[in-house]
Amino acid sequence: MGRRELERLSALTVKKVSEVGYHPDGGGLYLQVSPTGSKSWIYRFTLNKKERQMGLGSYPDVTLAKARELATASRLLAKSGVDPIAARDNQRAVAQSQRTFAECADEYHRTHQHTWKNAKHASQWTNTLQTYAYPFFGDKAVSDVSKADILDALTPIWTTKSATAARVKQRIHAVLDWAAAKDYRHNHDAGIWNQIARALPATRGTRGNFAACPYKDVAATIAAVRTSGSDDSAKLALEFIVLTAARTGEVRLAEWSEIDFDEKRRIIPGERMKSGNEHRVPLSPRALEILQAQKGKHPKLIFPNAKGKPYSDMTFTATLRRLKYDFTVHGFRSTFRDWAAEQTSYPHAVCEAALAHAMKDKTEAAYFRSDLFEKRRELMNDWAAYCTTAG
Repeated sequence: MGRRELERLSALTVKKVSEVGYHPDGGGLYLQVSPTGSKSWIYRFTLNKKERQMGLGSYPDVTLAKARELATASRLLAKSGVDPIAARDNQRAVAQSQRTFAECADEYHRTHQHTWKNAKHASQWTNTLQTYAYPFFGDKAVSDVSKADILDALTPIWTTKSATAARVKQRIHAVLDWAAAKDYRHNHDAGIWNQIARALPATRGTRGNFAACPYKDVAATIAAVRTSGSDDSAKLALEFIVLTAARTGEVRLAEWSEIDFDEKRRIIPGERMKSGNEHRVPLSPRALEILQAQKGKHPKLIFPNAKGKPYSDMTFTATLRRLKYDFTVHGFRSTFRDWAAEQTSYPHAVCEAALAHAMKDKTEAAYFRSDLFEKRRELMNDWAAYCTTAG
């Protein structure tokens, strides 16, 4: 086949042609122009007496010269009896199997970054892996990352930086599951996480990685906080956190605009909730007393520090440490959940809604649209009474 038969198109023709259809360059290579005006390269060949066609990419990403190069390589394979499509797929599979954990983590991050609330959270997501996982297996093929590798990364920080370690574990888990779904990770065993959990050192606390105050001690703890040397706003904020079973940030940043004294409730906007959904919080009589005590201290913030700014998380932790308590502020959510499960007969859904936990059963959640507010009001009133009378 002569050169003139193989190279019928010119770069200028490829750029300007607009007629819909297949435009031959020769040797089985065609420029395809779609009705929308987009252009792509097609290589047509016959193998085992069957006509096949193979996409070589879109123009102008793939230039005429590159398309000819790809067509030539495919033509030589077809002439030797090798299916060029199968050969390309095998080559891609090999390349995917050699992808490193770090490459998969980066791609996972790019794919899911729109789901994070802000740039800081997205940055923290990658920074934790870069700091705690990449030194152990970042450059390792994702298919080769083993239980031993994961344990090597997590064990040194599991008891000393438990909250960070839990996040690292969760993110490694997400990347490996995603890599398996994309066929980057082969022979993936989804059951490794139960084995890893059993192999990690035990941590203190009643639930997860946040050491929690036993519920039988919660009233004594609140009484100790009230008489501690912390400033009044900090003490009341900490008690409010316990009474409403809230996350620390939901109270540190609480604003007066969220409070409805007539309805005895607080409405936290979705942008400040972990779930991203607005959350209605019933306010017990003691919670309302705390709010009344804070009136007039700041036009916007309910619990301002001496400089009129939100408290840091460490302010509340420091209060507990000065009182010789080793549990965390976040752990009071576990305290509340344990009390509700063991000391009350409130339904599971009511207790979970009080913590603003989403239903794990997606089908049930789709049909269950109530936030059980009035039931939660009864629950939180009982919790507040327990916090002030038990001991």
